[in-house]
Amino acid sequence: QVQLVESGGGLVQPGGSLRLSCAASGFTFSSYAMSWYRQALGKQRELVATISFGGTTNYADSVKGRFTISRDNAKNTVYLQMNQLKPEDTAVYYCKCPRYNFWGQGTQVTVSS
Repeated sequence: QVQLVESGGGLVQPGGSLRLSCAASGFTFSSYAMSWYRQALGKQRELVATISFGGTTNYADSVKGRFTISRDNAKNTVYLQMNQLKPEDTAVYYCKCPRYNFWGQGTQVTVSS
């Protein structure tokens, strides 16, 4: 079955950086796009970034120029490098394969001084 395990979250000061990882299994990872979403407390889940199976990337306007999505098909892992973090980036971050209606447990990112 599909499994998605996110990691790498934590507490960071404004302006800092974090790198999230998502280990995927149960499907042919290299054949599908992968996305990162986030959900802040009391808000709807929103799409942050997507990478196609071929490596084409797209970002929400709010993170363009600060976040970078990448993938390692040999490791079945998708990454989200987050730089210049802001308090409004605080949320639980989830990875997802758009092909499947399955969510992992997410990883908490808190940006605060």
